[in-house]
Amino acid sequence: MGTDAPAPAPAAAAGDGDAARKRPGGQDAAAGADSKRRRAEHPSSGSRERHGQQPQPQPQRQQRPGRPGDGGKGKRETMRASHILIKHEGSRRKASWRDPDGVAISATTRDDAADLARALRDQIAAGELQFDAAARDNSDCNSAKRGGDLGPFEKGKMQKPFEKAVIALKVGDMSDVVDTESGVHIILRTG
Repeated sequence: MGTDAPAPAPAAAAGDGDAARKRPGGQDAAAGADSKRRRAEHPSSGSRERHGQQPQPQPQRQQRPGRPGDGGKGKRETMRASHILIKHEGSRRKASWRDPDGVAISATTRDDAADLARALRDQIAAGELQFDAAARDNSDCNSAKRGGDLGPFEKGKMQKPFEKAVIALKVGDMSDVVDTESGVHIILRTG
């Protein structure tokens, strides 16, 4: 049968100077076995029950403080947006579903991309074009298939300039051109 005693400490190596190591409590390792302290075991190991002790209740984890109105559940505020992304030669990834080899993207300057984004924004604002149709036909993001819809996302999940622009918008408002490492965007806050 196994015992609950800790494994014996290794003997001090010859030539270590003092043969006995000092314990954290100031006792020598050579001190008697009856002065050894046992380490408290976690109640889930069952050892307390075997030794006739009652398990002690564990403190409950504190919940992360929530935001007002979330019932203390710690849920983060989500936002939702759609966007049109126009990539250009300075974009961090020069390929898209529209241009898998990145040939057209590599030949597009940042100014050309911004001009296209502004022209699309003007047409949308004038009611000549629907945002989702413009995204389907012009966006270099895979979200184009969903009319530019990115779905709900939490703060900290998007690139900083993009997130900052979304936060500044009211639901239903559209941004001006927003630059990120991905390219230039027109953003419509939807939630």
